[in-house]
Amino acid sequence: MSSSNSTPPNAAAASGFNFDNIHRNAAIAQAAAGGSAKLSAAKKTGTTIVGMTFAGGVVLGADTRATGGTEVAEKNCEKIHYLAPNMYCCGAGTAADTEQTTALISSQLELLRMDTHSSSRVVTACTLLKRMLFKYQGHVSAALVLGGCDLNGPHVYQIYPHGSTGKLPYTTMGSGSLAAMSVFESSWRENMPEQEAVTLVQRAIGAGIFNDLGSGSNVDVCIIRLDGTVDYRRNDVKPNEIAPLRAAIAHSSRFNMPVGVTPVLHTTYTPHPPSSMASLADVTVTEMEVEA
Repeated sequence: MSSSNSTPPNAAAASGFNFDNIHRNAAIAQAAAGGSAKLSAAKKTGTTIVGMTFAGGVVLGADTRATGGTEVAEKNCEKIHYLAPNMYCCGAGTAADTEQTTALISSQLELLRMDTHSSSRVVTACTLLKRMLFKYQGHVSAALVLGGCDLNGPHVYQIYPHGSTGKLPYTTMGSGSLAAMSVFESSWRENMPEQEAVTLVQRAIGAGIFNDLGSGSNVDVCIIRLDGTVDYRRNDVKPNEIAPLRAAIAHSSRFNMPVGVTPVLHTTYTPHPPSSMASLADVTVTEMEVEA
């Protein structure tokens, strides 16, 4: 038996037991040495995601705009992802990377809960996420805000695409993070009541929506409490709702053309088919309408 070796001729000898990134590492080394290898360019994405702790848990927030370059690809996408019953994760970056990364870690946490017969800890999810992102050296474009409550209390972590992490009482990420951070730094305080915390998160996401072109549409909010309850509010605030604005416009009735305004100069019609074919056509049309 023989096996084919697809390793590039200029690649360095691989060591260890994991060879998943050997081709990528060889391309990076060749590009750094001035070779002809081309690396994928980083993509500019737009998002505003935030997380903060309050007296009774954690509040996460995100906008709902997905962009593809300079175009708005989706106006009401979902950026707060489920990880475990007691924790959720906001994602900024490439939409596919954030969704698949959180789904993968969520399945690993589920298997761990089945094995240990205990609820997941937030630091465990943070460790799994940063190990995975560090392994890919930033090529998985997922900037995350992880929030949840466990036996040690409420926790908020920020996780960068290269795997670095930080545990903070409040944090923001994404292209609108500076605008959102200005709201937190001016108004956040320890042990805030739940309603004040939710209002502050709504204001922070609103600052990103109205001051960052990559963020927009609505505000999603997720409240994770110490008692184990979760309140996921989809489209909690709709600052860009245009239906009331359109309804407030008074349209002139002069542009409503009633039937008969335009005279009919000539009319043609096709004679009906024979009676047998007509009955068959009627039955077919009736059955299709019922099925539809």
